[in-house]
Amino acid sequence: MMNTDNNAANRKKDHIVLAFESQVNAAVLDKRFFYEPLLAAHPSDSVKEFDFLGKKMLAPLWVSSMTGGTQLAQKINENLARVCQKYGFGMGLGSCRSLLDSQTYLKDFAVRKFIGDSLPLYANLGIAQIEYLLENQQVHKVSQLLDRLQADGLIIHINPFQEWLQPEGDLIRFSPLETIQKFLDKMPINVIVKEVGQGMGKYSLKALLELPLQAIDFAASGGTNFALLELLRSDDLYKKSYQNLTQVGHSAEEMIGFLNESLAELGDKVLCKQIIISGGIKDFLDGYYLTQKCPLPSIYGQASAFLQYATLSYEQLERYVGLQIKGFRLAEQFLRVRN
Repeated sequence: MMNTDNNAANRKKDHIVLAFESQVNAAVLDKRFFYEPLLAAHPSDSVKEFDFLGKKMLAPLWVSSMTGGTQLAQKINENLARVCQKYGFGMGLGSCRSLLDSQTYLKDFAVRKFIGDSLPLYANLGIAQIEYLLENQQVHKVSQLLDRLQADGLIIHINPFQEWLQPEGDLIRFSPLETIQKFLDKMPINVIVKEVGQGMGKYSLKALLELPLQAIDFAASGGTNFALLELLRSDDLYKKSYQNLTQVGHSAEEMIGFLNESLAELGDKVLCKQIIISGGIKDFLDGYYLTQKCPLPSIYGQASAFLQYATLSYEQLERYVGLQIKGFRLAEQFLRVRN
């Protein structure tokens, strides 16, 4: 027997009032998907676990590395870790460089107690720091860092343009690929490699696939571009001289194309078999589309949207993330990606 709809009259009135505001122009339809309304039911509340980064996750999301060492960082990272724990996904910390020789900012990053033991949590250092530690025989500091944070591994971020444009930047003296290879030989730990907002081309991506990495994080163009961020801190002549550098890069979709080509060429030489798709992902539809297109097991990362709500309050962040996860599950039921 149908339940009595006590709100029917109000709803019908709303439909009449809002009808003319509810028209969508065909020109703005999302051409990435086939909408298949007949082939599934609404998603249920039950959630299936899946393996990623050696742990069990419930949602295909990732908190892309953000912040530390600032006044708001502790509360932001705590909020992010708490929402990861609630919904079952992992987190990459912002640059942990300040923790290599001091524990002053340790409280900003010490979020294991909030995210819990069962979800992935990764520390983060730049390629310049890894190069320095190798040259000075101090790679043991990485192990100490991971122990202090109770982290599952290390993200190494590759940022030659950012370092070049940053007034306080470090000169990278060796190719990052060479440095990563040396580090992996010295340190048998879980490593994720990422760029910082401009992605990477086919040959860099292909080289990483041949390394025993836990995952590659695209950090593609379209989100926060750290080269541009540094340029905005500079004087007018510097900005004018280097502005075009910030327009170089690759989108996440383009990088998936590189990934397909590289996998076909490498065959059984592929050692890295997990991907974090980040860079320019605005919502669950972008995340669903790109993870469906990706030929390797993948999740999708967000930074700026998470940061926006984490800065406001945990309640705002939790609601935002909950809506995104529900939207992703709705897309799984009713959308099919076009070839």
